[in-house]
Amino acid sequence: MKLIDVNKARYRRHLNRVIAACIVSLALGSLGISQSLIALFPDPSGSHFHWNLLGVIVTSIAIGLTLKHFRGHSFMTEVVYVWELKKVLNRINRKMTKLQKAAEQGNVDAMNAIQYSYAGSRLLWQLDDNTIMMDELTVNQAQLDALAAKHNVTLSAENYKEELLNNF
Repeated sequence: MKLIDVNKARYRRHLNRVIAACIVSLALGSLGISQSLIALFPDPSGSHFHWNLLGVIVTSIAIGLTLKHFRGHSFMTEVVYVWELKKVLNRINRKMTKLQKAAEQGNVDAMNAIQYSYAGSRLLWQLDDNTIMMDELTVNQAQLDALAAKHNVTLSAENYKEELLNNF
């Protein structure tokens, strides 16, 4: 997955709308379904937990299917890109300990995977205004750059491919 520049204002606006639509849909859908089921099948004991739970489950599935259906819509471009980037970075982070050990031994693929992780994290944190972690990222990037210089390696996030993680 290539790292691309994302229009921050458009991303934030569209993400906020998607989140708001999901929240409203979940509230209205689950209440509507559960209240309909309670009206159709009242429980003399007054416990309607199972109908409420069913309403939430059915509405959650409907929201998930709707999001999946509209993934390719131009409105969702930035939002889906960031979701996919987070999945890729999560996969790298789960293997980070092995990647760092391999990078210390001079493994170029491991260093490029870490470089991609740092570049992707920087992009995400800038989109989310998470400046707290940027100082730590700068320190980690400097350590990686020193390691790359030690092993005479030129790092680029462009060199990362997801298949590389299968080796770790």
